[in-house]
Amino acid sequence: MIDASEVAVLVNPSAGRGRRAGVVADVIGRLRAARLTPKLLPAPDRDAALAVCREAVAERPAALVAVGGDGTVHLAVQAVAGTGVPLGVVPIGTGNDFVGALGMPVAPEPAIKALVAALREGHRRVIDLGRSSQPGADDVWYGTVLSAGLDASINERANRLTWPKGPRRYDVSILAEILQLAPHDYKLVLDGETRELSAMIIALGNTARYGGGLPVCPNADPTDGLLDLTVISPIGRATAVRMKSLMRKARHLDHPAVSHHRARVVEIHGEPRPTYADGERGLALPVTVECVPGALTLLA
Repeated sequence: MIDASEVAVLVNPSAGRGRRAGVVADVIGRLRAARLTPKLLPAPDRDAALAVCREAVAERPAALVAVGGDGTVHLAVQAVAGTGVPLGVVPIGTGNDFVGALGMPVAPEPAIKALVAALREGHRRVIDLGRSSQPGADDVWYGTVLSAGLDASINERANRLTWPKGPRRYDVSILAEILQLAPHDYKLVLDGETRELSAMIIALGNTARYGGGLPVCPNADPTDGLLDLTVISPIGRATAVRMKSLMRKARHLDHPAVSHHRARVVEIHGEPRPTYADGERGLALPVTVECVPGALTLLA
């Protein structure tokens, strides 16, 4: 059990397409009913939100609760990674890959009940995080998947789309990118072992899912101290369309164009295009990505 104490609450004002007001009121009400003190963090933009999250975490609250989608969770993770301050999530986004991959509630009502129960009863779950870095840049932490190929281009396009809503954005983006399909050359260094190759997709998973539920790294375990790497070699458009169907069924690892590896530290070298982590724009290549065991504590 914990004593009544402050819980910082981060809300994405654009998440949930209008549902946020009722969900936020429910979160605040349930926390107060549990004799906890909610502190709603101002978040007019991403930079301001990250700054206030870090300030709140420095004060050692009982938890930081992210109300939003994967982007909001990604931002909160930057503040709590490695601090021991637990993270709670109330999902009102479109893909919700973070909570879905971890088996946490994907609807607001059960998520609120679960996080309040975890706060009152002291339930915690510790998982690994991925961390990408390069000289002269701030590290970027992530909980789900980092992508550095066609998958990153799909994310870039999907994040620009205003229609359709939800995971269908990724379906549209996949088809659009397949029409201009082209592989890229990479040098990968996996725990010191160098591989040079051409690839369509480079995905480094701490958990299995990205893109609204695609299990690109189906065997990823966020407690094993390793990242799962899925590489898809150059393929034609027809195969790319079939690959999407195979990926939805988590059967793509059996395809001859797909290879799978595990490593603790992975260097990705290539053209200076942006990577995406948790569906958010990250560092441009080249980057070093490592698994940091036990870096995130969850209310679960």
